[in-house]
Amino acid sequence: MFKITIRAGGISPDIGATAAHWIESEFREHRQWHEQVSCTFSNGALTLVAFNDFDRDGRALSDEFSDCLCASIPLDGMSDDGDFEVVAVETS
Repeated sequence: MFKITIRAGGISPDIGATAAHWIESEFREHRQWHEQVSCTFSNGALTLVAFNDFDRDGRALSDEFSDCLCASIPLDGMSDDGDFEVVAVETS
């Protein structure tokens, strides 16, 4: 099993907490191949953590997280200079 942590920075405080809740719900309800999903907002960044048994480099989760960001955050809710990165992939 892989524990994957991904961070997206440059998120507006006005939308961050709402986006975190929506993204976590989206993964729990519609992307159930990822387990123990949590999404939090802190200091202008969304952090997604999930477990799965197939994503050795975090790219699959990263792609799905990116899709969710596009669907949940209006254009003025994210700065152009925000970072997006796979922070860690750990085996458990």
